[in-house]
Amino acid sequence: MATNSGRGFRRGAVRRRSQLLNTLTGLWTKRGAKGQFVDGKKNGTPFKGVRKER
Repeated sequence: MATNSGRGFRRGAVRRRSQLLNTLTGLWTKRGAKGQFVDGKKNGTPFKGVRKER
């Protein structure tokens, strides 16, 4: 289980989630455990502690 440290980083990894960069918008999108799109970021930085898809 991933926990926030309160100092700008996360300890551990978020399990069963991944993220990918949307090439059309340039924003990061997070996928859930079943592959559905769960969340997106507006500022263009990747999610903390979530693995990146290739």
